[in-house]
Amino acid sequence: MFFMPPEWHPHTRTWMSWPVAGYALADPEASYRAWSRVANTIVRYEPVTMVVDPSGRESAARWLAPAVEVVEQPLDDCWMRDNGPTFLLDGRGGLAGVDWTFNGWGWNDHAKDDLVAAAVLERVGARRFRSRLVNEGGGIHVDGEGTVIVTETVQLGEKRNPGWTKEQVEEELRARLGVRKVIWLPRGLTADYGRYGTSGHVDLLASFARPGLVLCHVQPDPSHPDHEVTRENLAILRSSTDAKGRPLEVVELLAPETREAGGELVDYSYINHYLANGLALLCSFDDPRDAEAAETFSKLFPERSIESVDARAIFALGGGIHCITQQQPSS
Repeated sequence: MFFMPPEWHPHTRTWMSWPVAGYALADPEASYRAWSRVANTIVRYEPVTMVVDPSGRESAARWLAPAVEVVEQPLDDCWMRDNGPTFLLDGRGGLAGVDWTFNGWGWNDHAKDDLVAAAVLERVGARRFRSRLVNEGGGIHVDGEGTVIVTETVQLGEKRNPGWTKEQVEEELRARLGVRKVIWLPRGLTADYGRYGTSGHVDLLASFARPGLVLCHVQPDPSHPDHEVTRENLAILRSSTDAKGRPLEVVELLAPETREAGGELVDYSYINHYLANGLALLCSFDDPRDAEAAETFSKLFPERSIESVDARAIFALGGGIHCITQQQPSS
């Protein structure tokens, strides 16, 4: 039986996609710098393959380290976590992937991106499971032992899966991810419902650091609209058990002090990190709490190098480091 391993499982490589056209290139240099810094950091720890639209061939060659493999594929956007495959293992050397139905988070046409997962799986020779559930990789987080965390406003949202019940979503997640327990958080961060938002992706809210231990984004300022959101999430997680019946241990990660950028509320979050082989790659925001977050990660992952990349240009487009990366686990 195939299942989704946790992010800390050893990787064969990391997949990413290069910024292309439209809003992602409103400030091309900022986007190229941010994406390339993520790729060029990760490739020092494990192989990286960058999927590049033919129109981005020259910019990718200019900004990416020679060690980053480049493959061409038509793209609408640059969020490999969301439109790429969710890789699966069977524990016997088999590799597969879930090809979720992708509709551009319900607010944009992404016909080309809906073909990316299939192309990646074909390239690596992995079995493909097409799901009729509209979902993205940023909308799920697993512990590798049967538990997944999701949000009601993503999988049950009218922009994605109108008419689906919670029971139907859980049945599909169990079938595709090999999970037994689904933990539902009600909603995401306030700014994630804006112009380029995902309507509540869990990878801004909570993530497993190991089985039984969850990191949770916390907004300590009572005047901030996310204060109540994160209090509710904390309460749910602290009262939850995982698929093995263990009460969850919850580690709080305080939100950056920065509230706005360009006059708009931001959803900056240290939850949106990426675990590569021997590396925990963190988002930084030139914020007083950056160092505090790095210290927490160094205690949680003493066997990993802790590095960070300024993620403000990525968040300006609707996501973070976790959103632009997708791990291919070693089988």
